[in-house]
Amino acid sequence: MPPRRRSAKGKRAVPPGPGRGCASLDALPDEVLHHVLSFLPAQEAVRTCVLARRWRHLWRSASGLRISSGGENEAASMVELREFVDHLFLLRGGSPLDACHFSLLDIDDDDDDTRRINLWIRHVLMCRVGVLSLNISWHSGCWTTRFYLDDLPLVSGHLKRLELSRLHLNGSIVDFSSCPVLEVLEIKECDIFDLDRIASQSLKCLSIGGNCEFSHSHRIHVYAPNLVSLWLEVFYGRAPVLGRMPSLVEGVVKIDANDGDFCDNADSGNCEDEHCPCCYGIPGDTDCVLLHGLSEAQSLVLMSEIEMFIFRRDLKCCPTFTKLKTLSLDEYWCVPADFSALTCILEHSPVLEKLTLQLFCKGHKSKVQMKGSPDPTERSNEILEHLKVVEVKCEVVDDRVLNVLEFLNKLGICSYRFQF
Repeated sequence: MPPRRRSAKGKRAVPPGPGRGCASLDALPDEVLHHVLSFLPAQEAVRTCVLARRWRHLWRSASGLRISSGGENEAASMVELREFVDHLFLLRGGSPLDACHFSLLDIDDDDDDTRRINLWIRHVLMCRVGVLSLNISWHSGCWTTRFYLDDLPLVSGHLKRLELSRLHLNGSIVDFSSCPVLEVLEIKECDIFDLDRIASQSLKCLSIGGNCEFSHSHRIHVYAPNLVSLWLEVFYGRAPVLGRMPSLVEGVVKIDANDGDFCDNADSGNCEDEHCPCCYGIPGDTDCVLLHGLSEAQSLVLMSEIEMFIFRRDLKCCPTFTKLKTLSLDEYWCVPADFSALTCILEHSPVLEKLTLQLFCKGHKSKVQMKGSPDPTERSNEILEHLKVVEVKCEVVDDRVLNVLEFLNKLGICSYRFQF
């Protein structure tokens, strides 16, 4: 047998085996390469046309587009971006898209560019896009401002997920009656104070947060009867009115540094000053705002700044949470010291199994956690009949936390074995 050939460095040559020498991108089918190209910025995806003859036109059928401006290796200005994207859409034609992401930040304010970007958005909708993400902001002088979408409704029989960031939204853009398969809507850092309603029959997941600005003069109505998951964070303006959500599995509602539903003279929005803009600034604003819409949820997280009144106002006509099994609350529900808010919501949660109280914590982390299970022989028959677990989380066990533990004892659940 002749001796094995060695490499120039004296290493034994590795004989070819199954799969060796063919594990390259060129061995993949076109459909897979179209998917791979969708993860690249559009400019880089187009540049792959010079790799080989096979790659010359692959980018035209990429299943996704990422159009951005401002970062490294991206178009440095709208002048360059206009020419690139116009040619991109012209050469792609109507090739279908699974997803399209626009990230255009701090672009100089220009009416022509506004119209052009809105046309781009309409074009990708015609390409039957399934996921559309819009993150766009103008740079005007020394200020960064929201981008204005045109006043036309979205029309798409294919759009399933819509992500909106740093935009000024109008009423037409959130009328989803012409988007029958839309299931996920995320609104972040947007001006939504001009909206009257957000409505969708098909929506399953809704997220509104990231310092969106709600109106101070009226409440937005949210109609999403098939919603399964809700994340709502109100930072500026009035909390929205939530319509009935019979399929809701989990809901998170946070009322933060809100200056819309706040009054120095009343903790439930009913001060005696008829000229108070917070308590009486909206004519006819007397119905339940949040809790009725959340009353059929299976899991809830409800948090608020102590000064806000909207939850306490809702408790005056508190609904029964017929499906609620998991409830997480913060210190808002334990102030004032009579614990009236906490008592009320517990009395209206007949099937509750797990209660978490996150008290006086910064963020979601806590240094101290206490957890226990009730003694069935000492369980209160009036409320918390099905309760299995209580968790108390806090930074330190001070007088405020001890008062909460004492209140739990008065409810007849004194046999909880809390552990640090």
